[in-house]
Parts: sequence; C-alpha cells; structure tokens
Amino acid sequence: MPRRSRPTIIVASLLAAACLGAGGGAVAYATFHDSGNTVVRQVTVQQADTASSSPLSVNQIYRRAYRGVVEITVTEPGSASPIPGGGQAQAQGSGWVYDSDGRIVTNDHVVDGATSIKVRFWDGKSYNATVVGTDRSTDLAVIKVDAPSSELHPLAVGDSTELQVGDGVVAIGSPFGLEETVTSGIVSALHRAIQGQTNFTINDSIQTDAAINHGNSGGPLLNTQGQVVGVNAQIKSDSGGNEGVGFSIPSSTVKSVASQLIANGKAVHAYLGVAIDSSAPNALLASVTDGQAANKAGLKKGDVITDVDGTAVASGDDLSRAIDAHKPGDKVTVTYKRGGSEHTVTVTLGTRPN
Repeated sequence: MPRRSRPTIIVASLLAAACLGAGGGAVAYATFHDSGNTVVRQVTVQQADTASSSPLSVNQIYRRAYRGVVEITVTEPGSASPIPGGGQAQAQGSGWVYDSDGRIVTNDHVVDGATSIKVRFWDGKSYNATVVGTDRSTDLAVIKVDAPSSELHPLAVGDSTELQVGDGVVAIGSPFGLEETVTSGIVSALHRAIQGQTNFTINDSIQTDAAINHGNSGGPLLNTQGQVVGVNAQIKSDSGGNEGVGFSIPSSTVKSVASQLIANGKAVHAYLGVAIDSSAPNALLASVTDGQAANKAGLKKGDVITDVDGTAVASGDDLSRAIDAHKPGDKVTVTYKRGGSEHTVTVTLGTRPN
C-alpha cells in the first residue's frame, strides 16, 4: 500500500484515540446548509478539563484515547496502480473523532484527490466518509461518517499555547499500517514554521521526538492529560523514516480551522501579499504582490516591517504570526522603515489565495 511522502519534509500519518472522560462535552451549535435551507444543529465537542492534574502514564493516556482514533483509507485515481490486476491505488492515513456528530479531523494531504474514503474504528468496524471541508494552506481537513453514537468517542482538545519545551507527549497511530502503535517523547521545540500544501507557513507548529512515520498523518499528538495538542503532519528526514524530528499542527490552529470548515466548508485567512527575504535577519520585503493589501497601502520591495498593530515584528515568522491573528477585511496599522525613515500606514487585509 503506497504511503504519501515528500522529499526531506515528509508527510506522515498516525492513528489517535478517543477520550474516555478527559474533559466534559460542551454543547456547540453549528450552521449547515441543506437544500437551500439554513439548519442549526446541536453537537457535542469534547473540551479539555482546565483543572490541573498529575501527568498520566503512557498506558493511561492510551486507554483514555484509543477509541477516538481512526484509520483512513482513500482510493485515488491513477493508472499506475500497484494493486495486482490493476484498478485504483489506495493510500492510508489517520484521523480522530472531533465531535458527536461523526466529524473527524485529519490532514488535507490524506484525503486530497480521493475518489472514496473509508474510516476504520478501533473495533474493526468501517464506514464510508464524505469530505466536509479542506484547507490546503494549513493541511487540515474535516470528514464525516454516519456511524452510531456507540462508535463515536470525541477526543478532548487541549491548549497548545500552554505547552513548554520538555513536556511529555504521546502519539497513537498506525505507522506502516501497524494500527494502534503508541510512541512517546517530548516537545523538543515550539513555534516552528512548516509549510502547508500551498507553501504558506503554518505558524507555531510543535516539534517532537515522538516517533512519527509513514502512516501517521492526520493523527493527534496528545499531552500528558490525554488531550489533543496537535495534528501530526510532517517529519524531517534524510532517510525517509523517523529520525526524531516530527512536526504537528498546533491545536490552536486546528480549532480555528475546523470550526470554519464545519460551518462553511472552507477556511479563510488574512493576507498581506508580501514575500520576506529569508536571508535577512528582519522582516525585509523581498517582493510585494500587485493588487494585494500591501501594494494598495503603498508598501514596496526593500521595506522592513517593524510593527503590526503595536506588536513588534523582528522576523518574517513574526510578521506571518501577526497577520494570521487577524481576519480578511481587518484594518491593521503597519510600521515600516524605508531609506532610514520610519513610516506608518493602515492596511486592509485581503484573503489568502488557494
């Protein structure tokens, strides 16, 4: 069975698990569109218990989580099929139950281009799934299964902003198709910038040494309370296998994007319309896109942005993070240096292209 991969930065895939009592079920109201009518439906999303507790063992985390993890198998079009006798190729990834209505979070690259999607639960039962929405720029997707409530064990979502370097984390998944494999490690770095499917930066990603391999994409990274703090998405590897440097999309991003995908089928992100000189020690503009927000406000190549809405900007990552904190249409005050002089301008942010 083929595994999806990229050179150097390699997309991975991990099976995660459901939360048995880690946090209460919060009532959420989601808006859907059915045959032209607007429907408001009540669903349950697991919320993390904010009370501090003693760290759980890896075994305890697994027992809290495993029923909320699913394995995702997608069928892809392609004439060069490795399946004997021809047919369509299949690829495998992972995901985790997000709410009581059967929605499952995974990576966009797991379901991208799929002609059919099948979800396998911890007890071996499988259900067909449909795509609710995808966001290529953050490599996240939400799919949905019509499964009985007895199969749905939503995972509690924790706060990735509370993580510290050295904190313990656990990944549960099916690397190389070996389902329900548990690996553990620590948060080895924070605030990493990785790239999504469209080469836009995914800010504040979590770096971990918990083993993540092919077959792990879309699965959760769990903290020591068994709460999802990240979605495992990539590994850094010269060999193609785990070398102890994996990356997870932070739960703060997951919650924001998933809620948009559920409500609208798509997610939108603020867009300044600039490229940063990666060799510069600051936020030096390498280019400004014609017709986009920065260009309309008068910013030019060679400008150095130093502040956005009162937040100091010392690097390209700082600038990306500051823009991501806003929505399309927001007006922000941008301070920049040009030719030794400092200037301030108001910018109306646009919408990030797909």
